[in-house]
Amino acid sequence: MLAVAVPRTAPVGWVLRAVVSAHLVAIAGQPVFAGVYLTGDYAGLSLHSTGADVVTSIGYLQVAVAIAVWVRLRRAWPFLATAAVVAAETAQYFAGLDGALWLHLPLGVTTVAAVVVQFIDVWRRPLPRRGGDDA
Repeated sequence: MLAVAVPRTAPVGWVLRAVVSAHLVAIAGQPVFAGVYLTGDYAGLSLHSTGADVVTSIGYLQVAVAIAVWVRLRRAWPFLATAAVVAAETAQYFAGLDGALWLHLPLGVTTVAAVVVQFIDVWRRPLPRRGGDDA
């Protein structure tokens, strides 16, 4: 049987940075896809819908990574911030499905801004070190 050596401390801080970066790229496309639809290209609605699925999935992945950061590095702020963003994204997702644009649009602006702030925050803070390894 082949054994694979796994480092004692996984680089969970780098994983958080990667997931937040992917989240930012995905959510930045949403206003573009909505704009395509609003200009009369009805394929934009399909792109916006697919983008919503991608953004939501990455958000839930980010929750899992933020929990790992909290458990392994004893930092709760990534989880708290992610939970707030994902709650808003979930409400926005269902508001969009229901056609409640009075809620969907302002939540969209808010969630894009929140993910931008998270992106800046995770890249500006130095990564904590645990046991001499990058965490």
